[in-house]
Amino acid sequence: MLRSLALALAGLLAVAPAAAQNAVRIGLSAPLTGPDAVFGQGLRQGAEQAVADLNRAAGGRPRWVLVPADDAGDPKQAVAVARKFSADGVRLVIGPFESGAVAAAAPVYEDAGAVAVTTGATYTPLTSRGLWNLFRMAPSDAQQGRAAAAYLAKAYAGRRVGILNDRSTFGRGLADAVSARLKESGASEVLFDGFARGTRDLSDLVARLKAARLDAVYFGGLAPEAAALLRAMREAGLGAALVASDGILDPSFPAAAGVAAEGTVMTLLPDPPRLPDPRGGKPASRTPEAESVAAGAYAAVELLARATEQAHAADPKTGRISDSRKVAEILRGPQPVRTVLGPMSFDARGDRTGNAVALRIWRRSPDGRLDYAGNDIEP
Repeated sequence: MLRSLALALAGLLAVAPAAAQNAVRIGLSAPLTGPDAVFGQGLRQGAEQAVADLNRAAGGRPRWVLVPADDAGDPKQAVAVARKFSADGVRLVIGPFESGAVAAAAPVYEDAGAVAVTTGATYTPLTSRGLWNLFRMAPSDAQQGRAAAAYLAKAYAGRRVGILNDRSTFGRGLADAVSARLKESGASEVLFDGFARGTRDLSDLVARLKAARLDAVYFGGLAPEAAALLRAMREAGLGAALVASDGILDPSFPAAAGVAAEGTVMTLLPDPPRLPDPRGGKPASRTPEAESVAAGAYAAVELLARATEQAHAADPKTGRISDSRKVAEILRGPQPVRTVLGPMSFDARGDRTGNAVALRIWRRSPDGRLDYAGNDIEP
């Protein structure tokens, strides 16, 4: 068992490029393999480009070095990466990307005195645990829930709204956030229910939805269940509109829901800017999934590097960081840090301030495809 774990750990960390002894190391914990590898590769590409640009701006000397590690999006493997980084003295970390992996690894980084910036984790309670070292760039589930509730309260004022979820932590968190925000606005859902992921027969649930005479349904969950719910609703003759989060942002949603997907509204991040091609190098070749996260990883490198410089936290002779709390203090400070995504600052919890959430609707394009791109609607 110990031998297999050692071998696994040996494969977790990619070999970092040769660097001067005083280079500051930034760890990247990302799903370089596994179901989310398309995002992990984009994170790596964006972070590598940021490090290269920072070093070029420093006159070409290796001021910064990226240490990428594969956590496969798995909490246990993310903990193994965190322990390896901690043992190696890496005190600046980007990631993990998934909420479950962040929840598992964050305490390890806290104990080791490492600052972690996650670009993708959205589970709301992650930043309510009082961790001094954790920062979240993406809007939380609660922020998406508030945006969805504001839309429902306005678009369906005085009409009947139901809230469903897939009974996962992710889905229930979204549903609870929508319900709470509706109540704050003076409205309330007429039905709150759920069904487990993978449920095949939704006839009883849809019968309750019909009996409630719903005009709109909010669903907290992922694409397969959202598609199954929509099909069951339409087959039963229920025309209620569906509102969801970026959990349905998956090609399987329109493929499985078919024509029923048209008219579905979802909350999501505004489109990130495309990173320019590396200076003096070949044009970047990234998949759409990789492109969607590359700029965030680039910005995360900028955040950690500039906060480290402002705090004078790195030993100029060794590149080691003896007190990363100074870096955390800069990130929570009153002055935003300049990044490729614009000035960025964080509140006392570690959530990014001023996070924007967009609303888009799935519509049929002229060529017959169902798509949401460019179909923004007013909140």
